[in-house]
Amino acid sequence: MPNLAGKFMLRMGLKRLLMAVPSLVGVVIVTFLLTRALPGDPAAYFAGPAATKEAIEQIRVNLGLDKPLIVQFGRYVGDLTRGDLGNSLTTGQPVGKEIRERLPASAELTLLGLILSISIAVPLGILAATRPGSLIDHACRVLATAGVSLPVFFTGLILVYVFYYLLGWAPAPLGRLDVFYSPPPQVTGFYLIDSAIAGDGEVFLASLKQLILPVATLGIFSLAPIARMTRASMLAVLASDFVRTARASGLAPYTVIVTYAFRNAMIPVVTTLGMVFSFLLGANVLVEKVFAWPGIGSFAVEALIASDFAPVQGFVLTMAVMYVALNLLIDILYGLIDPRVRIEA
Repeated sequence: MPNLAGKFMLRMGLKRLLMAVPSLVGVVIVTFLLTRALPGDPAAYFAGPAATKEAIEQIRVNLGLDKPLIVQFGRYVGDLTRGDLGNSLTTGQPVGKEIRERLPASAELTLLGLILSISIAVPLGILAATRPGSLIDHACRVLATAGVSLPVFFTGLILVYVFYYLLGWAPAPLGRLDVFYSPPPQVTGFYLIDSAIAGDGEVFLASLKQLILPVATLGIFSLAPIARMTRASMLAVLASDFVRTARASGLAPYTVIVTYAFRNAMIPVVTTLGMVFSFLLGANVLVEKVFAWPGIGSFAVEALIASDFAPVQGFVLTMAVMYVALNLLIDILYGLIDPRVRIEA
């Protein structure tokens, strides 16, 4: 069985990577064309309002924007093959370096938001399915409806207004760490992990406090689909013949629900988790702006406002690669959860 699982993971990984190549090529082409179609002239923006036409044209030549689109695209693809995402005109730094420095901030926020929503939504969905029509079931429906209806930026602003402005319980929404603290020595880029490794309890608590409101914002946003899918999938499995047989055999209710029912209900839930994670990657952009979070989302928005092409292209390509990796992970989880998937593969 371990050998079969290993072969499945290798075969699925190679298959997914081959299928991802055309998608990534399409992302590169579409992103390049869309950035050129956006209103605004980078040369005019960086030359300033008082610049002459000759100065603007000189900047355009220096940036290579005077060349035909096909030539610009060829240069862009050539740089990508060397791992060069270009330089940001707003910061003057390589885009790859900026993304590497900012990605841990976005990843820490997104992963904690997903963990928070899973820890609440999955047990809530299971309880709602095992007690249909009860108060817990109605609470699950209300919570799911509220989570879907509230825009993520609105939820973030409400949390800031209540817990920071009115109650004063939360710190100022100004980034990953209060100005009175220094970042921990970088190991993973995750402040919670790095401060724990360094044994700095004060920085750990300070970074945790800064995370509470943005993580809660993402958790509320992603809680609804996970809870609804868990409830629906559990209801379908609990009505199946093998669950009735397990109950008739005298097994404990906990064993029937967790060992038999939930494991068979996990595949739709895992699929939903993958979609929710991809939604969170997009919602991160708004949350980062609300909480002044120095992640790649806010970096891309600032570059977009300035008509800075390279960071926007690098951001979209990074998101595409992460989405491909996420789909690969989901396919592997399918095989680990259900042996029939490995046998069919």
